[in-house]
Amino acid sequence: MERCPDTDVSVSDMKPQQTRSRGSLKIFFGYASGVGKTYSMLRAAHEAKSRGIDVVAGFVDTHGRAQTTQLLHGLESLRTRKMDFESGLKREFDLDAALRRSPRLILVDELAHTNVPGCRHTNRYQDVEELLRAGIDVYSTVNVENIESLNDMVAAITGEAAKDRILDSVFDEAAQVELVDVEPEELIERLQAGEIYQDEKEKEEAAELFTLDKLTALREIALRRCADRINKMTELVQAKSRRGYFTDEHILVCLSSAPSNAKIIRTAARMAKAFHGEFTALFVETSDFSVMEEEDKERIRVHMRLAQQMGAKIETVFGEDVAFQISEFARLFGVSKIVVGRAGAKRNRLFGKPTLTEKLISYASGIDIYIIPDKYAAVYRARRAKRESEAFSLADMSKGAAALVAATLAGMVIEKLGFSEANIITVYILSVLATSVIVSKRMYSLIFSAINVVVFNFFFVTPKYSLTAYDSGYPITFLVMFLAAFITSSLAVRLKNHVKQSAQTAFRTQILFDTNQLLQQEKEKEGIVNITANQLIKLLSRDIVYYPVEKEQLREP
Repeated sequence: MERCPDTDVSVSDMKPQQTRSRGSLKIFFGYASGVGKTYSMLRAAHEAKSRGIDVVAGFVDTHGRAQTTQLLHGLESLRTRKMDFESGLKREFDLDAALRRSPRLILVDELAHTNVPGCRHTNRYQDVEELLRAGIDVYSTVNVENIESLNDMVAAITGEAAKDRILDSVFDEAAQVELVDVEPEELIERLQAGEIYQDEKEKEEAAELFTLDKLTALREIALRRCADRINKMTELVQAKSRRGYFTDEHILVCLSSAPSNAKIIRTAARMAKAFHGEFTALFVETSDFSVMEEEDKERIRVHMRLAQQMGAKIETVFGEDVAFQISEFARLFGVSKIVVGRAGAKRNRLFGKPTLTEKLISYASGIDIYIIPDKYAAVYRARRAKRESEAFSLADMSKGAAALVAATLAGMVIEKLGFSEANIITVYILSVLATSVIVSKRMYSLIFSAINVVVFNFFFVTPKYSLTAYDSGYPITFLVMFLAAFITSSLAVRLKNHVKQSAQTAFRTQILFDTNQLLQQEKEKEGIVNITANQLIKLLSRDIVYYPVEKEQLREP
């Protein structure tokens, strides 16, 4: 008999220490009858007894196996209850006797067993739960077929569904799970040697299940289920400690309006399938989304639908720094690999801003970043830049001109009062800042940053009403003035975008909060539909048409 050390994991290392007011459950888990679950449980009981622990056998079914029966010697055993059943008298675990005896550790075999009518609880795992609440530790056994979520899968292999089952939560919340594992070939040899079933009829019935292919499949399911349990415990600890490590693959693909984004999504989907990992598609909505052309918005929606069809979970976050939002999402949700297009990895200018990939590497240094070739990216960016440069706003030009005229008039007043040029420069910088706040497009704030410098030179620098300057220090003054105006305008635009985005997020949150409250108060179907439709209208600014469905047919809207 083999023991898989990797799956004999104690929750004590992963959960807060349990108080003595509640007992702990250890499950001996196997993929088929005869692997040695009860035998391993009894050996562990003798080890515990040798350490001075008060051990009692509450209910142990040896199935007549000599080696297992021999291990019962030396352990105190409780009497079982004899209950009337359809087939005659049946032995059942005596819960009340166990509670009266109150040992430190009790053995209760076959955790998934369904009790005979007349017992206090329907299932034995409910008996065990009462023991745990009383502060008694419990050893028990479970087969892979007894876990609720695996029942159908196992039935497809064995041809028969198990009647006795436990909830997945009982298995996952156990303090320890020890996988009792043997090679399928050895298990078949045990069956043929009569070590599992002594009755010939039982042996013949078991022979149909005990084939190499079926036992191998059941063994794989048991191993996977143990691994899943460990992953869940690890995720719990990771969430509590907020550490950036991960044990399972989680692929994150970044959504955009680029035409080649579909290729990136498909590549990420293949990676997720190959790694048997979780797949998430993330869209970072910036302030530019509201002014994005409808063609690009529609392309984003198409890409979201494609990702969903490929099995991705769609998530949306809001923020101006796309790389930071991606890296924070990846850190919080345990992403192991990020997939982006090559456009985000290519810098256009020698002194250009850091690329998306460079920022991601800086923000998320512990996560693998995969760059997918994107041959259409340069064409796409150029086409967008051309559309933006062609846009003209008379309102923004008027606002900027008004701020410029006001600054010039104020400068003339300051000059008449005899103040220095430094004060006039401050007024023009204030004009640039005001322009950045009142215009809708950043382009105009940058344009008026340069125009303010030129106008200051024309009206207030000697010789006046020209673009020349006698003082050799003025070029430096102009440069500093332009940089100050440029930086303040950029910061003002960024701040304004953050304010808009925060307001949008607050509005959406309020809508969802109101929807939750309204739906809780409404009981009628028509009212629920009306509330949902009205809230969607507020959220999406679109008309909503509701079509009821009756007998799989659409009715009048």
